[in-house]
Amino acid sequence: MAGPLRVDHAVTSGTFSLDGETFDVDNNVWVLGDDDECVVIDAPHSVEDILAVVGERRVKAIVCTHAHDDHVRVAPALREAVVAPILLHPDDKPLWELTHTDHLWDLDLADGSEIPVAGTVLTAIHTPGHAPGAVCLYAPDLGCVFTGDTLFQGGPGATGRSFSDRPTLEASIRARLFDLPEDTVVHTGHGDDTTIGAEAAALGR
Repeated sequence: MAGPLRVDHAVTSGTFSLDGETFDVDNNVWVLGDDDECVVIDAPHSVEDILAVVGERRVKAIVCTHAHDDHVRVAPALREAVVAPILLHPDDKPLWELTHTDHLWDLDLADGSEIPVAGTVLTAIHTPGHAPGAVCLYAPDLGCVFTGDTLFQGGPGATGRSFSDRPTLEASIRARLFDLPEDTVVHTGHGDDTTIGAEAAALGR
């Protein structure tokens, strides 16, 4: 038996660097699947921390919500460890190349791309603003969406750095995420969960 579909979670620590500045950050690691297979959402600071969540399962894909270095830094090393493709929206190529000059991702994500795993499907929702190729990953069977740094508890992700734009981000959230059911749980790239309803009430539709 493959067991029930579930989301597993850990927090891993490292740094985020962009525009000549570096900050200490804690990143969420999200793994969606059952007892046999899973997908990893983002590949932050430590392959070992990610593998501890994966366990003995087969990894079908490493899906990147965007290409800031604290979300993709160990993606190539993780790919070698688990022999699974890296998926990224191609609009984030300029950010990817700031971290990885010798490695590319394997498969392009597009708006509406579907990633099958453990009898369910993750659907990519292109939500530019925090990064040009940012995507959120919607899992309707589990009533949750993985938003990376697009939407947090307390509002939209950060802008004001290279390749980001606040009006674009807010428009993406309103047009693409606030149409999801209000009780949809938001699993973020950093910090605590929230819900679509809570953030729609705070930001305004």
